[in-house]
Amino acid sequence: MRIDPENIGAGEVVLIAGPTASGKTQLALHLAEKLAALERPAMLINADSMQVYRDLQILTARPRQDELGEVAHRLFGHVDVAERYSTGRWLGEAAAALEEARELRLTPIFVGGTGLYFKALTEGLSPMPKVPAEVRARVGELAARAGPAGLAERLAEVDPQARAAIRPSDTQRLARALEIFLASGRSILEWRRAGRAGAPVPEGRRFVLLPEREALYGAIEARFEAMMEAGALEEARALRARGLAPDLPAMKAIGVPPLMAHLAGEIGLAEAVAEAQRESRRYAKRQLTWLRHQLGEGWTALGP
Repeated sequence: MRIDPENIGAGEVVLIAGPTASGKTQLALHLAEKLAALERPAMLINADSMQVYRDLQILTARPRQDELGEVAHRLFGHVDVAERYSTGRWLGEAAAALEEARELRLTPIFVGGTGLYFKALTEGLSPMPKVPAEVRARVGELAARAGPAGLAERLAEVDPQARAAIRPSDTQRLARALEIFLASGRSILEWRRAGRAGAPVPEGRRFVLLPEREALYGAIEARFEAMMEAGALEEARALRARGLAPDLPAMKAIGVPPLMAHLAGEIGLAEAVAEAQRESRRYAKRQLTWLRHQLGEGWTALGP
């Protein structure tokens, strides 16, 4: 998989999306290297919702400094794991990074696997009401006490359409939908239909990696084994020592829950690794389905 740098115009924004372990970061770095040789240096901007977390270097396969070399980069590892990072916050920071790249005359390359980030970047973000702290605290208490089942039950009572649109295990989206309804009296679906704010990148060169599933699964398994050798368990142990709430987005990163279960003495290490690999395969399957159906016109598919 290659992108011809000669086809990238001066000042043109490049978007590279793809599922986990598909090689998108390596592709972006290769493109940045080729552009630099053409005296058109680039800036890599992260579009992965887990690679923003500072404490998850290994478990999110965030590119290391030695891999990035001298390539300018933004939004990698700049958020503490105790924070609840949102698509709205990312979009604001991404827009600022894009402006900085333009001021420095660098070619912006957005790279990542979070489809909603790319949708927001290219189509804008639906306006949402401000959620009062007391509402957020109330929903958080419900999530801690009753888990996703309790959130789903409560959401079904007040907003059955939103409940039907969200997977029953997706605590974060269930909580968000419930917060929006309790804060505004309107469904999150209504807010989304109300219109979208301006998109920072309405145009640009857009590429989506769509590898063959079996090859991707093999890469996923090999990568997690490499993560373990690189210190993934130690990274999870440091995370556990902080005593963070289990419903935080960072605590649900692929590999974190099973390694936490192992550190708590609930399962063996081999079982934890196998479960992390299964989680990653399931996530990649969902990503491939989403990318194929949601990123349509204007995106160039890159196969094996």
